[in-house]
Amino acid sequence: MPSEILIADDYDDNRELLRLMLLPEGYRVREARDGRECVAEALASPPDLLLVDLSMPVLDGWGVLAALRAEASTSALPLVAVTAFASEQDRRRTLEAGFDAYLSKPFRTQELLDLVKKLLSERDGVRLAKG
Repeated sequence: MPSEILIADDYDDNRELLRLMLLPEGYRVREARDGRECVAEALASPPDLLLVDLSMPVLDGWGVLAALRAEASTSALPLVAVTAFASEQDRRRTLEAGFDAYLSKPFRTQELLDLVKKLLSERDGVRLAKG
């Protein structure tokens, strides 16, 4: 069964771009328009990985991180911060907060695909070790 990725971004164009990068690789994609919708979707049916914009209305990416890490069913999901914040300080702050990875916009398709593949492989390895 293909891995499922939940994209959370308030801009339609950004979600579409990510979707168009992921679908040809065989991933199933779900989308959320804001952080609250992302949390609700993830709690209702946890995806294999989340791509989360840090700057969203209603609930930002930091709030999504806190909400999902607080729930047992989603606490170990790989979360990638996808953001226009591109400084080294932003990257460090994001990773220290608990995101599994950081991807600054703009990024190359191959950069995204390599990161997704790596995180999903790591997650599968943890599942096998626990299983």
